[in-house]
Amino acid sequence: MKNVTSSEITVCGHTYDEYIEMIKAFHGHVAPGMVIGGFMVDLANRNLPQGEYFDAICETRACLPDAIQLLTPCTVGNGWLRVVDLGRFALSLFEKYTGDGVRVYVNSRKLDDWPEIKAFFFKLTPKKEQDSEALIAEMNRAHTSILGVQKVTIDLNAIKSSRRDVFTTCWLCGEGYPENDGEICLGCQGKAPYSHFEILSSGED
Repeated sequence: MKNVTSSEITVCGHTYDEYIEMIKAFHGHVAPGMVIGGFMVDLANRNLPQGEYFDAICETRACLPDAIQLLTPCTVGNGWLRVVDLGRFALSLFEKYTGDGVRVYVNSRKLDDWPEIKAFFFKLTPKKEQDSEALIAEMNRAHTSILGVQKVTIDLNAIKSSRRDVFTTCWLCGEGYPENDGEICLGCQGKAPYSHFEILSSGED
């Protein structure tokens, strides 16, 4: 595949420059993972049948979920995006009732010709020493040539989230929580991530 320029790149109907501005607004800065992630979402979309309703799976928590949420209706909040953290920079878009879809991934075997990208994905260069401009420029030149596409069928039972329909009030903290978590909420069971907290307002004033 020939190298492409930024002016030739579109990402899910947006120009490259428009997508970069979207990244800045959504992510706070131009993360290289979101740049290549946009190319991945666009490639997946171009290999899907039109007019269907699709969900998404992301195989990493780093950057790629943001690209999916930015460019598709699939979000963690609405449940259409599931993060299955396998540590691989890959995503799947699939028909929500049949599980049929496509998976797009970074093909490591194609990175030898792209030293900046290879150093980024394999963490060969400490983040503070990376040349972000050179990296993103190389991603633009590589575009989708370093990506693989697979036809997949998702095991819908394997990704089905357990429903927590019945809520009750924790007698220790007074907050609502899923009843099947136990007699008290998970926070009061010691699973909250806080080393210290103090009540500023309980909403009862």
